[in-house]
Amino acid sequence: MSSQPGGDSDWDVVLAHRPPDTRDPVRERFASAGVTPVQVRAALIDGGDELFRAVTEKKDDDWAEPFGGPLAVALIAAEVGALAAHLTSRASAVRAVAVEALLDEFSAVAVASRLGVSRQKVYDIARPGATGSFIDRTPWSI
Repeated sequence: MSSQPGGDSDWDVVLAHRPPDTRDPVRERFASAGVTPVQVRAALIDGGDELFRAVTEKKDDDWAEPFGGPLAVALIAAEVGALAAHLTSRASAVRAVAVEALLDEFSAVAVASRLGVSRQKVYDIARPGATGSFIDRTPWSI
């Protein structure tokens, strides 16, 4: 993460999976709930494991307090979901390029058989998609 004053660059790094024009409202929601980029990054790195453990092992009504309370937990959990959705879209874009390359060499029936999908699904998968608007690396590999 960057150590620039103001923290905006920290939020840009943590929210890199979101389009730049959508980051400000997300950042504002976090700030209004007292959530820091460090907290969000920790949840993204562990895939929400600590949040899940806290909610499933809750021993009292204060289970959410270590994270900043229920609002903070809801916002952080939503961000874990946003990252998961981004990674799913990124994987789909990569798969589309690979399937398109396979179709240059093999029939749709052969590709479908190898992938375990229908012939029609092969054509759906291979629809061209942009691959440039995704994060280069996952938060846990930075």
